[in-house]
Amino acid sequence: MFTGIIEAIGEIKRIDPQQGDIRLTVATSTLNLSDAQLGDSIAVNGVCLTVIELSNSQFVADISNETLAATTMANIKAGSSVNLECALQAQTRLGGHMVSGHVDGVGKVLERTADARSVRFIFGMPKALSRYVAQKGSICIDGISLTVNTVDSESFSVNIVPHTLEMTTLGDRQTGDAVNLEVDVIARYLERLMLGVSDDKKTVDYKTLLGKSGFIK
Repeated sequence: MFTGIIEAIGEIKRIDPQQGDIRLTVATSTLNLSDAQLGDSIAVNGVCLTVIELSNSQFVADISNETLAATTMANIKAGSSVNLECALQAQTRLGGHMVSGHVDGVGKVLERTADARSVRFIFGMPKALSRYVAQKGSICIDGISLTVNTVDSESFSVNIVPHTLEMTTLGDRQTGDAVNLEVDVIARYLERLMLGVSDDKKTVDYKTLLGKSGFIK
């Protein structure tokens, strides 16, 4: 699990084909790897990757075809800047929201406009994800925990403050750029609960149950 608070901007050093998928070498810049071990998880642009090789200044991870198909990793190049975050520890402040590093879909920058010292972005998203995105709710964009300003059936907007523009790759994002999107994990599990399938395969009408309990009207 992650928080969506970016710890460093790294750089893709190498991309090596590996019998149909790829192996990635990432230079970690200022990311603290003092307590990292082989097998640990590190989020790269919001994608949870497993460390298979490690040094003080870089790590190596394999990327499967599933990840290549579902994220922007298929388009990444040597020299690209990436957002990095080590996995959440029990004593870590939860400054963002609970992020799994499992990307739900790929979005696109539709607009970028100045808004005082901030920048207002409008992102397009797959229509199937819109039901998980709520005004003033949380969303993860390229590994960054952000608050949704407005949302409709195929897009949403966020305001990015100067600190986030400086400390993440969003400062370089322009109209047309693709980004990884992860919706709030609570929304995903709530939908599964509302589908109403019990352990014995009998249908459970949780919507009616929640209505009777006063949670929904």
